[in-house]
Amino acid sequence: MLKLYDTWVESRLLLGTARYPSPAILAEAVRRAKAEIVTVSLRRETAGGKAGGAFFDLVGDLGVRVLPNTAGCHSVREAVLTAKMAREVFRTDWIKLEVIGHHDTLQPDVFGLVDAARILTGEGFQVFPYTTDDLVVAEKLLEAGCKVLMPWCAPIGSAMGPVNPAALKAFRAHFPDVPLIVDAGVGRPSHANTVMELGYDAVLLNTAVAGAGDPATMAEAFALAIEAGRLAHKAVPLEPRDMAVPSTPVIGKAVFA
Repeated sequence: MLKLYDTWVESRLLLGTARYPSPAILAEAVRRAKAEIVTVSLRRETAGGKAGGAFFDLVGDLGVRVLPNTAGCHSVREAVLTAKMAREVFRTDWIKLEVIGHHDTLQPDVFGLVDAARILTGEGFQVFPYTTDDLVVAEKLLEAGCKVLMPWCAPIGSAMGPVNPAALKAFRAHFPDVPLIVDAGVGRPSHANTVMELGYDAVLLNTAVAGAGDPATMAEAFALAIEAGRLAHKAVPLEPRDMAVPSTPVIGKAVFA
């Protein structure tokens, strides 16, 4: 079980809800993944008027917990306002906080992120900040009141997988008691398996599932990979070696004259 603020969940796969071919495929992907938490962009879904309301009804029928996000926000003021609207719509204090600082990489504006996190935690929000793998920024987010951290492993939607495994490993070691969710850049189940083997607590992804040829099957594949990675981490994998080590003992082998 994984504790996120005051909530316990079994699934360590959090799914985004954007860009699926159809509502039915989204629902099937959530079911196959056995996801308990989905993210929803308030801005994107309310832009369509009545269509937004229909989408909210669909999410409600999934029987999952909603993690609203401030996707597309480029300033502290915009992110804080979006978070407050999301709390009214979804009746939850949870918010995935994004303050985007770079148009091409969608890298967070870490200065604005910390400022927005401080404001929102002060108003009772339980903030899930999308951040880089910078340890100093992470410390500032914890000081601002965040109790969960969500570092990227690559730019959003890039599907590149962990571009700096050493940084992710150091991040995990530096924050051993903080729930860590890898968010952004995961493209294949093997990528999710890798970060879980490093000791991360969960993975949040969207494009890798929604953009697959068969999103529902891909969602299940990610769920299995995440579970395998978690089990492997708990089993303490062997570290790489510089030389061969025989798996069969040489002592006691037969000797022929």
